[in-house]
This record gives sequence, C-alpha cells and structure tokens, in this order.
Amino acid sequence: MGLLVAMKIGIAQINTTVGDFSGNAEKIVAHCQSLERQGADIILTPELALTGYPPQDLLFKSGFVAGNLRVLADVHKHVGSAAWIVGCVNANTQGVGLPSYNAAAILEAGKPIRFVHKSLLPTYDVFDEARYFEPSRERTVVEIGGRLFGITICEDIWTGDYAPRGYYPCDPARELVTLGASAILNLSASPFHLGKPALRRKLICGLAARHNVPFVYCNAIGGNDQLVFDGYSLAATPEGKLWFSAPGFSEGNAVLDLETVGHDVLFRSSDSRQHSADQSDIADLRDALVLGLGDYMAKCGFRSAVLGLSGGIDSAVTACLAVAALGRENVTGVMMPSPISSSHSLEDAQELAEDLGIATLHIPIGGALHAFQAQMQPTFVGRAEDTTEENMQARLRGLTLMSLSNKFGHILLTTGNKSELAVGYCTLYGDMCGGLAVISDVPKTLVYRLAAFLNLEAGRTVIPQRTIDKPPSAELRLDQTDQDSLPPYDILDEILRLYIEENLNHTAIVAHGFDKEVVQWVINRVDSNEYKREQAAPGLKVTGRAFGIGRRMPLAQRYQA
Repeated sequence: MGLLVAMKIGIAQINTTVGDFSGNAEKIVAHCQSLERQGADIILTPELALTGYPPQDLLFKSGFVAGNLRVLADVHKHVGSAAWIVGCVNANTQGVGLPSYNAAAILEAGKPIRFVHKSLLPTYDVFDEARYFEPSRERTVVEIGGRLFGITICEDIWTGDYAPRGYYPCDPARELVTLGASAILNLSASPFHLGKPALRRKLICGLAARHNVPFVYCNAIGGNDQLVFDGYSLAATPEGKLWFSAPGFSEGNAVLDLETVGHDVLFRSSDSRQHSADQSDIADLRDALVLGLGDYMAKCGFRSAVLGLSGGIDSAVTACLAVAALGRENVTGVMMPSPISSSHSLEDAQELAEDLGIATLHIPIGGALHAFQAQMQPTFVGRAEDTTEENMQARLRGLTLMSLSNKFGHILLTTGNKSELAVGYCTLYGDMCGGLAVISDVPKTLVYRLAAFLNLEAGRTVIPQRTIDKPPSAELRLDQTDQDSLPPYDILDEILRLYIEENLNHTAIVAHGFDKEVVQWVINRVDSNEYKREQAAPGLKVTGRAFGIGRRMPLAQRYQA
C-alpha cells in the first residue's frame, strides 16, 4: 500500500440526543468546523449522529426521516474545506423494502450529498435494526480528495470471528478493500459494557492487519436511556498496531495524519488515568454509570435527585455516583427508620451524607407502619406475620420517596443491584419505586469493588468502612441478613452470570462446580421474578447482558432450563 500523502482524518467523538435534530446539527457543525481549522481533510462523526442513537420507533413517525434530511441539507451549507461524513437516516426510494437506511452522508462544499448505507443490521441484545432499516445490498468505495475509501457503519466490521451471533453472509470491509479502498473508515454507536473497549481494540487492530490498510473508527459517547456509549474512538496501522486511542466517556476531537501511518506508529491518548487493568475496568464502570445517570437526567429534563439512604452499600454507592453526576447540591438523601432499623444504619447513612455534603431528610415511618398494620389487622386475623409485614416497610418508604419526588420535582433513584433484581430480593412498589435504577446491572460483588474504588479515588473514606464491612441486610426484620435468604454473593453472582449472560442451563452450570440444588433455586428465582423486572425502573446497561431491552423473556412460560 502506498502512503496516503497529505490526507488528514478528523474524528468528532460527540454526545448527541435522540430526536434533537437541531441540537445535534449544531454540535456536528461546531466540531467539524473546529477540525477543519486543525487541518482535517475528512471528518468522521458517529453513527446516526444527526438523529441520535437509537431512534427506535421514532423512525415510524411521519416526518422523522424527512426532517433529519432537511437538517442534513442545512448542515451541508456549513461545510468548508473538508469532507464531512455524517451519520444520519436516508430515505429508501426504491419502492421495495423498509422505508429508510442507516446511512453515512458525505458532505462536500459545492457538491451533491452522497450516501453510503449500512450493510449489516444487528438484531441481538439491545439491537433491533432489521425492524427499522433496509440493508445495503452492495458495497461501493468512495473517492474523496483523489483517494478511495471504504466507509462502513458500526456492525459492518463485526464479522468473522467477531460476529456476535454467528457469521454474516458478507464481509463489507473485505469487499471494500478488494474494490481498492486504501483505508476503512467506520462510524459507530457501540454501547459500553465491561470489557467492550478492549474487545474493540482487538477487533480494529485485527482487521487492519488482515486487510493491510489503516482503520479509523469514530464512536459515540453519552447516555441514551439504558445505553451508555463510551467513545474510545481509535485507529490502527496496516500492521495491526494501535495507532490512536481517544479518551473514554468524554467528547473530543482528534486529527490523524495518514501520511505517517505507513512508517510511524503514533499511539497517543489524552486519557491520563493511571490504573491497573482491574482498576481500569472499575474506572470505566464508574465513568459509565456517572455519564449514563447525568445524561438521563439532562436529556429527560430533571435537575435534582432524591434517594433513600439505608446505611447499606447499595445506597451509598448510588449516592456517590449521583453526586459525581449531578453535584452535591442536587442530591437529597432520605433516612426512613422503622422500629426494626439498627442504630448503625442511621449512623452510617448520616456519616455518608456528611462525607458527600448532601442535604438529608429524616422521616421515620414507625407511626405510619403502626397505623397501616392496625388497619389491616382485622383482615389478617388468624394469620402469622410473614413477608407481607416486612414489605409494608419497603412500600411505605417507596411512598415517602415518591411523595418527595412529586412535590419537589426530583427524580427518584432506585438503589437495587443486579443480584437482588435477578432473584426478586426486592419489593415491588417499595424499594423498586423510582425513575432510574442506577446500579441495576451491577452484581453485588461488583458493588463492593466499586465502593472500594470510589474511596480509593477520593483519597479518603467517603463510604464508611462499616458500611463496606458489615453483612448486607434489608433490615425488614430483626437481625436479618441477606444470606438468610440468598446464597453467598460470590456464588450467587457467578451462577447468575452463567445463566443470564452465558445462557447456560442447569446441567452446564452445575458442571462448573456448583451445588445442583443451589443452581436450581437460583434459576427458579430468576424465572419466577420476571414479572417484577417487567415493572422495574429502566437501568443502565454495563454488563454483557442486562435486564431490560436486551433480554426479552415471556412472563407466562413453563420452560425448565
């Protein structure tokens, strides 16, 4: 491959909002003009940057596709010396197939807009693009500045060994290189989960080496509903070496000079964090949750949050994330003791609030609990107390927090973790009340690691050590601990990972060394509590498979795993 002399590629790693055509266009123009001033000849934006990703059923609304194309035409008027490659939706005018394409528009001053359409449409996990888009049936190289480029969109490069669901019938990158592409450019909106950035680096470097051309990859950043996009845009040399890596979880621009790619490895990243590999994963987890929470708030129009503080690890971690995302002045913690509550739960909650500097409210529920128990006593006569009375406490707390949310306009953050949600160790219309479930995709063992990391990063004890050390408890009856009802969390979480993320059945999980009765108990609990998760607040996806849009299970079913 000859050198691509005097050709500079700009990367606009930007955070867009679904449906905000004008706001997204303004951001695209600002970043692209900045990159032009830095000398970029070609500028990449993320996948569907103009519409935001994923637009989902907004695509079915009359005027959505046409509206994004009108705004695209306005963006075209701002193009200067560079070619801007903008992710958008294009109309399908062929008369057959679905009405739109997931597209990349090539905008050049004084020239008609050209389009490249996405070939491979993912229909797994959180993706359902075949519901909305017609796939491109052909691959075509694009001439820009006298050079031929292959323009691909996200899934188009997830082929072969990297195809998440078997093998696709075509390999767009290979076909484009065969047609003469001297570099592959990719526009992506690739959601985050733990380990995903490293997987992408391996993918891009492997593809570059296989095809002996440079790969330049522009990814989105930001939170859109349950999905968090981490950025980490990157580039690889034809030898398969990492050439450039952008920081994660923040907007930014970069200009890469393809003149140097043939003889120099210019790895650079403005991410200055120094962590071990294990800490890097936890740092990414923290950053993803903070970004997802902050963007969900901002894009939905909330300015402040309220949450219950129990003195436990889950509410402590959630409070820390809320302060990082929203600022301490916008977070209120509420302590709601009942006659069952221990003194240390209140002390630990108060210490956390003081460490974080957040406002607190102290609203005991003992009187309300007594009144409600008295109200139900004639109806319950002759029946022993059970989880019904325990759940009254959780539901009174939910009522209290929702009342504060309604009165003051706060979003209520739920604090349950993935382990609890998986096996139904949570109270419907109680601790499950809320507008966003911040750590609902974080297993309990990972919550503890995150808590330790938050203290380490702060350089002081923000989450009280007693909160980390004491046995976890819902405190809905005297001397209660989670392990009265659940297997130890290290065992539970691994069984859940194998069942939920790996889709293994009972026999296969037992083969990993787990007790068959414990495995069956966990599987039964996961399956029987699907109805609870169907009614849960949306949560932020940070693992390979989260509850929510990426896991669709029937409520009424009798399949035995």
